[in-house]
Amino acid sequence: MKVFDRSVVADVLKQGIRQLPVALSGEQVEKLLDYLHLLNKWNAVYNLTSVRDPMEMVKLHLLDSLAAVPAFKDAQNVLDVGAGGGLPGMVLAISRPDMKVSMIDTVHKKTAFLNQVKAELGLSNVTVYTKKVQELEVKTKFDVITSRAFADLSDFVNWSGHLLQEGGQYIALKGTAPVEERERLPAPWKVRKLEPLAVPGLDAERHLVFIQAETA
Repeated sequence: MKVFDRSVVADVLKQGIRQLPVALSGEQVEKLLDYLHLLNKWNAVYNLTSVRDPMEMVKLHLLDSLAAVPAFKDAQNVLDVGAGGGLPGMVLAISRPDMKVSMIDTVHKKTAFLNQVKAELGLSNVTVYTKKVQELEVKTKFDVITSRAFADLSDFVNWSGHLLQEGGQYIALKGTAPVEERERLPAPWKVRKLEPLAVPGLDAERHLVFIQAETA
């Protein structure tokens, strides 16, 4: 496990946030650092992410997810599918305490970690599920369903379409967002918008893929 130097990590995070169109309080920044510290600590045992260096985690995980936060400005009830270590779900929950964020993963050690983060950070807007998304049933459907490098877009919508409320949308965090993946989407789903993301300190392609059902 790489040493977590909180002050150095905090400087990189704050510098990155200043380059993004997100407004976070000092308390929210501290919670993001607390989350990253837990991720680094648990990762040594549970292998939650292949990224081992906390400085890389700031760029590849926190700032990458924070760059997507503005896209969720109208969202009220979000599901993060294949949440893994909580990206982007935990970052969304910390950045938007007014928004309900549910996270689902099939791997128990990952959801155990997410529940630990929820408890330690006092995130009352977070719900965690351990099961396949195809088997999830909820009383209130989601207005946005998201994922980060989770699966092929077709599988993503096929597996979770029953959970999206009418008029809701998918926001997928992707690298290159390949054309063939977008073209394979089953009816009635269509890519409404493809938005490139600029992540501070990261020289790599990032895109948001917005998917909605075409109405007749």
